[in-house]
Amino acid sequence: MATRVRKTNTEQRILDSAAALFHRHGLRGVGVDQVIAHSGVAKSTLYAHFRTKDDLIAAYLRRTDELWMGRLREAADATGSDPAEQLVGLFDALPASFDRHGFFGCPFVSAAVEAELDSKAHAATVAHTRRRQEWLTGLAGAAGAAQPAALAAHLGLLIDGALASGRLLQDRAVVDAARTSARAAVLAHTAPTTTAA
Repeated sequence: MATRVRKTNTEQRILDSAAALFHRHGLRGVGVDQVIAHSGVAKSTLYAHFRTKDDLIAAYLRRTDELWMGRLREAADATGSDPAEQLVGLFDALPASFDRHGFFGCPFVSAAVEAELDSKAHAATVAHTRRRQEWLTGLAGAAGAAQPAALAAHLGLLIDGALASGRLLQDRAVVDAARTSARAAVLAHTAPTTTAA
């Protein structure tokens, strides 16, 4: 049991170091030796946990997916039980992310740009996006959207756009603009349709 705990602690230390470095410098801008130096583990220890850099990046992205989806859900749930409000409220997770990490953008958008199409890193990015969109589609359906997948796609673009623009412009105002656009999109997609008499 102690071995498993030690292994888990070591993995977490490696992933924490990788996350800090990848977030600040990008996937290609960080070498395995930098992760080893930052985490304080031996090279053999890192490779015992992650056979390749691609394995390390994929593990970092899977962990980031769990954390980010958790934060989006927490922000949505904080608005109460109305799914339409939750779809807008989830945007409150974005400024908190900016406050934690600074304006370094979305790790999944960055990975999509940097990772090879046949890599585990790219597969982890696609899996995150699908998972997020399935959740958004479910919320949109619960909110009464006539086309839940279309509303979810719109909101996904707003999330990604706000994170990318935040990095480019270094301005939190992009989150407010995205949230305002999200509210308008939710209202447009959930407004009752009137039929001619």
